[in-house]
Amino acid sequence: MSNFKGCELHKSATNMVFSDGNPSAKIMLIGEAPGHDEDIQGKPFVGRSGKLLDKMLEAIDLNREKVYIANIVPWRPPNNRRPTDEEIEICLPMIKKHIEIVNPKAILLLGSTATYALIKNNEGITKIRGKWLDIEINKKKYPILPTFHPAFLLRQPAQKKFSWEDLKSLKKKVKI
Repeated sequence: MSNFKGCELHKSATNMVFSDGNPSAKIMLIGEAPGHDEDIQGKPFVGRSGKLLDKMLEAIDLNREKVYIANIVPWRPPNNRRPTDEEIEICLPMIKKHIEIVNPKAILLLGSTATYALIKNNEGITKIRGKWLDIEINKKKYPILPTFHPAFLLRQPAQKKFSWEDLKSLKKKVKI
């Protein structure tokens, strides 16, 4: 995958940020794209958002060894901008293949970009978060749960209570 040159983001990124965690995990987490710290270290969710994500996982008795973490786009967009729709569409087959290989029992979508990329829903994350949905990839259904991105929660701490409800729902669904 590191040889894939179809997305121009690879030209400005330091590293391809592929994934982290356990490839045999029951739960897959999918975010938007790497940030500055992730681009430097080559791993997803290692900056401030990652520290919050680790705490969120710990709250439901999980950690990085028990989940699998990836992003819709594996390269950092310049200036941490949101990936364009074109960049998302170019990278979408890769994340779908990633889902097929990991074959999780549940997918937690972190934020509006990851949610929109996989379900093409324009409702907005505040309306769709906390609702279990399915995506179908090659005739197999995967349960997905949209929630707020940790970066959003750092900016809007009052929203953490909603993500906590989502995490409890995830724990119940997968029987952690």
